[in-house]
Amino acid sequence: MTIKTRQTMAHETVREAVFNRRMLICLGTGFSSGMPLFVLIQLVPAWLRSEGVDLATIGIFALLGLPYTWKFLWAPLMERYAFPILGRRRGWMLVMQLLLIVFIGALGMFSPQFNIWTIAALCFGVAFFSASQDIVLDAFRREILPDWELGLGNSFHANAYRISGLIPGSLSLILSDHLAWGQVFWVTAAFMLVAVFMTLMVAEPQHPAARPRSLREAIVLPFVEFFNRNGVRHAILVLAFMFLYKLGDSMATALATPYYLDMGYSNTDIGIVAKNAGLWPAVIGGFLGGLLIVRIGINKCLWIFGVVQLVSIFGFMILAEANADLVGTPEFRPSLWLLALVIAFEYLGVGLGTAVFIAFIARTTSKLHTVTQLALFTALTSLPRTFANASTGYLVESMGWTNFFLLCAALAVPGMLLLFAVAPWRGEGEEA
Repeated sequence: MTIKTRQTMAHETVREAVFNRRMLICLGTGFSSGMPLFVLIQLVPAWLRSEGVDLATIGIFALLGLPYTWKFLWAPLMERYAFPILGRRRGWMLVMQLLLIVFIGALGMFSPQFNIWTIAALCFGVAFFSASQDIVLDAFRREILPDWELGLGNSFHANAYRISGLIPGSLSLILSDHLAWGQVFWVTAAFMLVAVFMTLMVAEPQHPAARPRSLREAIVLPFVEFFNRNGVRHAILVLAFMFLYKLGDSMATALATPYYLDMGYSNTDIGIVAKNAGLWPAVIGGFLGGLLIVRIGINKCLWIFGVVQLVSIFGFMILAEANADLVGTPEFRPSLWLLALVIAFEYLGVGLGTAVFIAFIARTTSKLHTVTQLALFTALTSLPRTFANASTGYLVESMGWTNFFLLCAALAVPGMLLLFAVAPWRGEGEEA
């Protein structure tokens, strides 16, 4: 076969992967999944900080994300039981989306100064319903995508996931300078109607396995299949890699909005500059990452994108050092260009790393047990965001922003080292 013929076939493969209805559905699942999470990690921290809540308390709020970590515990229930309408996946999706609209909208009805525990309870509800929605969204996406489209399909999902952050992380922040917070949260909640529309319009996927006959079967078989397929030692290494690969990256962006505020930027600066400078490089990175996965494979991309992801953390250190001695002085004017450049490079790494990481998780999952296995794997990836991020407020207050970001970079190294075992450069299924 000539080089020209191989190149033509490669271009045809990429074109077929990009322009099909499954990619459009992946955009819908990404938006549906991202919106509630960004409310919790971007809008709520900004709201609490602007109302005078201290960083330590805001950091503890990350513990309310525990449902993302423990969702595999009730995932078998969502596999075993189904609503009588819409099907095994879409029924659960619709119910969770309607509940999210109510709970997100209700947040702004309370004052952080007087109702912090009520707000915490509502945030926990948002996290629980969002995590439950993710269980079925992830299974739905895995079941509609053929294996060769996993990389690109999941990069489309990740890009829409990021774009959804424009609502709570940009539009809502800008609105907060002009509207009461109660109105802001209901406007934000209304955007979840996009998710409802998507759920009603798509078709239920073809399930490769029948619904489990018992709850015990729904719980046990996915774990048995995973460890039998991989072997106990390799399976443990895979699980460790899923936890560690994005640990440093996740911690570095955990308190991003309070960090920008402490660097002297206003809510409007953050809404217009920081969020957009982070969004579009992440979108570009995700799309390019998906195309590269189609061309060179998942393993090689895990190595390349992991290095970019690690190096990009140092940009936050540069910004912290540049502003360290000037914040609060009368003549201080924070540089919007420096902010945009630092955020752009960081989120380019985030976009690349997320695209390949989600594809790796999907590849590791058996289509026979999508709900429980994906819930377990994605729960592992949320552990850093929940437990490690809960300590970020204390770490920053004790060591300062610069040393904190240096620690984040160091914590990104172990995940890279595990690539030797779980995704070698010339590993199985990868091109030579």
